[in-house]
Amino acid sequence: MTTQQDQQDAEFMARAIQLARNGLYTTDPNPRVGCVLVKDGKIIGEGWHLRAGQPHAEVEALTNATETTTGATAYVTLEPCSHHGRTPPCCETLVKAGITRVVAALKDPNPKVSGNGFAYLKTAGLEVSCGILEDNAQVLNRGFIKRMTEGRPFVRSKLAMSLDGRTAMASGESQWITSLESRADVHQLRAESSAILTGINTVIADNPSLTARIDKEVVQPIRVVLDSTLRMPADALMASLPGRTLILTCAKDEVKKNVLEKVGFEVYKLPENQGRLDLAEVMKFLANKEINEVLVEAGTVMNGALLAQNLVDEWIIYMAPKVIGDRGKGLFCLPGLEKLGDSKEMKFSDIRRVGKDLKLTLKI
Repeated sequence: MTTQQDQQDAEFMARAIQLARNGLYTTDPNPRVGCVLVKDGKIIGEGWHLRAGQPHAEVEALTNATETTTGATAYVTLEPCSHHGRTPPCCETLVKAGITRVVAALKDPNPKVSGNGFAYLKTAGLEVSCGILEDNAQVLNRGFIKRMTEGRPFVRSKLAMSLDGRTAMASGESQWITSLESRADVHQLRAESSAILTGINTVIADNPSLTARIDKEVVQPIRVVLDSTLRMPADALMASLPGRTLILTCAKDEVKKNVLEKVGFEVYKLPENQGRLDLAEVMKFLANKEINEVLVEAGTVMNGALLAQNLVDEWIIYMAPKVIGDRGKGLFCLPGLEKLGDSKEMKFSDIRRVGKDLKLTLKI
């Protein structure tokens, strides 16, 4: 049975989660966190974490408090930190501020520190509750959680197709299958992502910028190009853009590597699998680079390989109401499939209209 306290906790935590979303495009590699301070049933302070190296949500809320915080309750979307990093431990700050109760949505997913913050607060005499609106908070930080618990980022792939499941004409022409509204929606996906992953064939064919263009402050995602044989053109558009571009390869061509590094690319050699980059190792590498969420924007070969290895957590497919014909290119290159029983089955988690297109969100 839900008590009045439970209802109040849920309402204030919902506000904290809403505040955490203010850092949706800027907090990488840190999690998105919001905090609400409540005293005598009313909000006296709010804050959120905006950017790595800047104050955490709890500190922001305390700074913004409109009255003394002694005896107040802190609603925070993630367990307060107990370790010294670029900022002091939030646990100590909350205790010094006279907070008497802490309500959290999530325990810190980092197994090295998980529960330490709660233990510190309890030792200091504070009442601690955890799990309020946990599912909502998990969705907001699914990349950070996956990196901490599984050692790889949350991966989603964006594809665009016609009504008959084609991504491009037989000639390769693909701009633009989907509507202006769908393309604007993709920029939101890019802005939420830590990195955008593509393949060298896409770079050579389209010379993309892979930047997030939205009307809000955004930390531009890192561009990552899989280039097994180092075919990356030194004059590619990405070389002239601000921000980082990582080229991952299994080639040993030091001359080409030096040429690319001189124009600003970061080149890393990774393990191979039958002459191509080992995609599982790619994901581990990106996690070690503190990348939480990866958006894949690639062609049929890479998407087929990722699908075959179950390395994508979420597929987002924009379907345009137009027919290209059976000579067009399909979504996935899966040469090993011969029987219907071998097919990869997905399930829909969301379907909505974007402009004149359908946006399909699926999971394996």
